[in-house]
Amino acid sequence: MVSRWILDKLYKLYQIVVVCPVVIIMSAWAGTTMAVMCPLTGKYGDWWGSFASRWWGRVIIWASLIPVTVEGRENFDKDTSYVFVANHQGAYDIFLVCGFLGAEIRWMLKRSLEKIPFVGIGARKAGYIYVDKGNPGAVRSTYRRAEKVLQGGASLMVFPEGSRTKTGRINRFKKGAFALADELQLPVVPMTINGSYDILPPQRDGHFIHRHPLRLTIHKPIYPQSQGPENMQRLMDESFDAISSSLVEE
Repeated sequence: MVSRWILDKLYKLYQIVVVCPVVIIMSAWAGTTMAVMCPLTGKYGDWWGSFASRWWGRVIIWASLIPVTVEGRENFDKDTSYVFVANHQGAYDIFLVCGFLGAEIRWMLKRSLEKIPFVGIGARKAGYIYVDKGNPGAVRSTYRRAEKVLQGGASLMVFPEGSRTKTGRINRFKKGAFALADELQLPVVPMTINGSYDILPPQRDGHFIHRHPLRLTIHKPIYPQSQGPENMQRLMDESFDAISSSLVEE
């Protein structure tokens, strides 16, 4: 029987030979496809953005030999705009949501991610929204861009923790996504991600990944009941509780 130590070394070699080239190739392909095809008008351009991001996420996860389970796709309507929110455990969260959620989404991203080769410009052309956290005056501009995306029929995807967890535990939520949902009177769909922290935890050996199942649990939408600070706080609290209810302690 092959020892666990040998399997671990073989998987690390596999990552160098297979996974790293796949990530580079798929990122270049997806970014270029979105940059070239998404400026086309109407749903044709939107289709290319969804197509590229979906296969980008799926192929990277498949190449990584990571099993995926998705629960709750029946809880949302593909023809309705939502604000999707999820806990943020690691880099594989993005591949998971892009590849396996099954909704047409645009991400709200940190401005620093715009510098990633191919992906940064492709995401911008696809209508993803870059947020300058160091510029409070940009909030209204962010809302206007988000409103334009949502009026086009897409949904918005946000990690309300703001950054990935360092401990495996869920962090406190920031208000931005819920303030946006309140202002635009949109339902919020909470989603729980399990397993991503174990794939690439910050305290382990460098940048090698560890095989671990990924699970995406999509909860029922939380609809606005009013408008203002109380409604925003309710959306945030109920989303936090829903995500926490399916979260496995790391």
